[in-house]
Amino acid sequence: MKGLDRRGFLAAASAWAVAPAAQAQAGYPDRSIRFVGGFPPGGPADLSGRLLAQSLSEALGQQVVVENKSGAAGNIASQLVAEARPDGYTLLIGTSIMSIVPSVYEKLPYDPLNSFVAVAHFTTIPMIIVVPADGPKTLQELIALLKKEPGKHSYGSPGSGSLIHMGSLLLSQRIGAETVHVPYRGSAPAMQDTLAGRHAFQIDTLGSSKGFVDGGRLRIVAVCSDERMAALPDVPTVKEITGFPLQVVTWYLIFAPAGTPQLIVDKLSGAINQAIKAPSVVDKAKALGMEMVQSTPASSKRFYKGQIALWAPIVKASGAKVE
Repeated sequence: MKGLDRRGFLAAASAWAVAPAAQAQAGYPDRSIRFVGGFPPGGPADLSGRLLAQSLSEALGQQVVVENKSGAAGNIASQLVAEARPDGYTLLIGTSIMSIVPSVYEKLPYDPLNSFVAVAHFTTIPMIIVVPADGPKTLQELIALLKKEPGKHSYGSPGSGSLIHMGSLLLSQRIGAETVHVPYRGSAPAMQDTLAGRHAFQIDTLGSSKGFVDGGRLRIVAVCSDERMAALPDVPTVKEITGFPLQVVTWYLIFAPAGTPQLIVDKLSGAINQAIKAPSVVDKAKALGMEMVQSTPASSKRFYKGQIALWAPIVKASGAKVE
C-alpha cells in the first residue's frame, strides 16, 4: 500500500506541475506578442509583417508589435528568435532569403530547419521581369537578345546570393543564355542602372517597380510564378512563353522557436488564417501585389523545406558564398 500511495503521490505531483503550463497554453495569449523582422522599416518584409500584425491583433485580442532587427541577411533576427523562450510571444517574420541563407553561409549561429517551428505561410509576392522602356518589348525578344549576344548583357541585383541574383541566374540557365551578374548594395541602385539602360533586365517586385512602370520608364515582360498575377492579368508568366516553370517569389512565413507547444502553434496558425481574410488586409495586399495564402503548420513546413531544396543547387552553381 505504501508503494501504491507513493506512486499515487508522484502522479498527483506531476499533474500539479503540468497544470500551470497547460493553463498558460489554454489562456494564450494573455499579453502582447513580438514579431521580429530582419530588415529595415519600410521594406516589403516590414510592410507585410505590419499588415498582418494589425489584423492579427484584432483576431487574438492582444497587441502584436513589430520590431526590426536588421542586418546579416536577416540572420540577426533569426538568431534572436531561435534563442527566444518557446512560449509563442516572440515570433519571426521569415522571408524568402531564409531559403538561400543555408547554402550561402558557411556557418550560422542557429539551425535553419531545426531551430524553428513553421506556423503560417501567410503571403507570397511573385517577382516580375522588367526591362528598360527602350529595351525588348516582350520576353521572347529579351530571350532572343540574350542568346544572340552571349556574355554581353547584364542584370543587377541587391547582392551576391540574393533572391534576385539566384532568380536571374536560374532564368539565364533555363533559357540557355550567358549573362553577367552585377551586384549592388541594395535594389535601389541596381534599379537606377536598369532604368538608365545599363542592364538588359531586372527581376523585381511589382511594389518596387510600379511607379517606374506607370511612369513609362520600365516595361513588365513576364511574371515569375505558376499563374498570372491578379494585379497584372494581361502579363504572361514565364511558363506561358517558354514552356518551363520559373517560380521566383518573395514569401513571408511566421516562425516560432523550436519547442513551442503545438496548442499555441495551432492557435496562432488559425488566427493568422482568419486575419488575412479581413477586407482591409485583402485590399492593401492586392495594391502591393501580394497574394495572401491559407496554410497549416504542416503545409508551411513543407513549403519552407521545398524552397531550401529548390535554391540549394542554384546557389552552388553560382558560387555565391559568405564566410
